Amino acid sequence: MNAVIDLDIPKMAIALGMVAIAISLSVWQKLAIAKNLLIATFRSVIQLIVVGFLLDAVFEIKQPVVILYIIFLMSIMAAREAKNRVREKVPYVLPIMWISVIIGTLAILAYTTFLVVQPDIWYSPQYLIPLAGMILGNSMNGAAIAAERFTQDLVKRSRDIETHLCLGATPQQAIVNYQSDAIRAAMIPTINVMMVAGVVSLPGMMTGQILGGVSPLLAVRYQLVILFAITTANLITALILTNLVSRQFFTPAQQLKLP
Repeated sequence: MNAVIDLDIPKMAIALGMVAIAISLSVWQKLAIAKNLLIATFRSVIQLIVVGFLLDAVFEIKQPVVILYIIFLMSIMAAREAKNRVREKVPYVLPIMWISVIIGTLAILAYTTFLVVQPDIWYSPQYLIPLAGMILGNSMNGAAIAAERFTQDLVKRSRDIETHLCLGATPQQAIVNYQSDAIRAAMIPTINVMMVAGVVSLPGMMTGQILGGVSPLLAVRYQLVILFAITTANLITALILTNLVSRQFFTPAQQLKLP
């Protein structure tokens, strides 16, 4: 493999030109997203630079407590971001998001680390942090989609739910279809990515590894592991989340309680 091409500051400045084109097009078409594009670009640049320096230091330290603490902080940020995407006011939505995301992520992260990748040191930051980041990011999106769809359906279909309760159905029986719809909605983006991987698009991790000089066949194997991991983590997260959210909509007497 050839040496990796360096992207120095002048090249990165040219790369920013792509965002300038996007902002210009949004202004021209009056899409009202220019400000959001500018803020998102600024945040991504600052955040990724900070993370780059942080990970560089962590890779040198190689302390499990530090690495696990970073994953904990990442999970908190993921839960907060997912919570902000839910329009309905749900009690304890932030802890519900965090519990769902962290359980789904840690379960699959442990499976991937100990049974699949099997690094010499289980807390090797080279593997653990990137894997955790990719699984957390996708679990966050799945949690946000599931929570938004589920809460919207529970509010809009409240009369139907109350009718089922009056006819003797349990809360779980009354909402089972809405729960299934929410979980399916959360899984659609991941399933779509799996459907077209390698045919329409090259997933991010695989592309990054190939650009970094890794053998394409090895990059494919790692990408498959990631796809399998995020798919299962998403499903676990959505299942836990919808079950926890549903408890906030019913009283101990099994009556519907809208937030």
